[in-house]
Amino acid sequence: MALVRFSNIGLRYSTGAEVLHDINFELEPGSFHFLTGPSGAGKTSLMKLLYVGQKPTRGVISIFGRELASVSRKSLPEIRRQIGVVFQDFRLLNHLSAFDNVALPLRVSGLSEKDVKKNVTELLEWVGLGEKMSSRPPTLSGGEQQRIAIARAIINRPKLLLADEPTGNIDETIGLKLLTLFEELNKHGTTVVIATHNEAIVKSFPHPAMHLESGMLDIRHKKQIKAA
Repeated sequence: MALVRFSNIGLRYSTGAEVLHDINFELEPGSFHFLTGPSGAGKTSLMKLLYVGQKPTRGVISIFGRELASVSRKSLPEIRRQIGVVFQDFRLLNHLSAFDNVALPLRVSGLSEKDVKKNVTELLEWVGLGEKMSSRPPTLSGGEQQRIAIARAIINRPKLLLADEPTGNIDETIGLKLLTLFEELNKHGTTVVIATHNEAIVKSFPHPAMHLESGMLDIRHKKQIKAA
């Protein structure tokens, strides 16, 4: 069964023209995909639909085997907890340490402080920030802040990980390292979708791409993506 299914999705904001038109695709569990396209093509809008931050104007979205239109407002947080999101602007809390930023989702879910300490410490060491756990985001480099954002997104072991332009504010070397980190997560079973305009990075990794152009989707390298 597909992890995510979009069927005839259209999206418009207010009374304006549609920004997404007739979007159809399926994402299989444990797959890895790039979402490409020029600025203004609709990548961020599509990502909002994927992390259940926006409802479509028309069409049917199914995530984790559930049609979102039939999911109650009360049940939406349960779905969102299974989705990790790395935003382009990181959205870290500058008054909290790296440790506390990453620990936040676990504390919200009610995990014991003993388990929070164990899980967060292991993950920050894994992403190379074991010596920066007490540092606050403003004192860290862009690449280090990005790794905190990634660690926070994956600390709950999400089924689906979404990253919006994760290499847009950092140099190419760090960008490639981050993509390798995403691949490691994918090998552990997480489905990954990375929105990027960086074609060089897309070509450096053997994963299929969904290309948006003027709100319309073109699926490339279909060996891992099945058109709906």
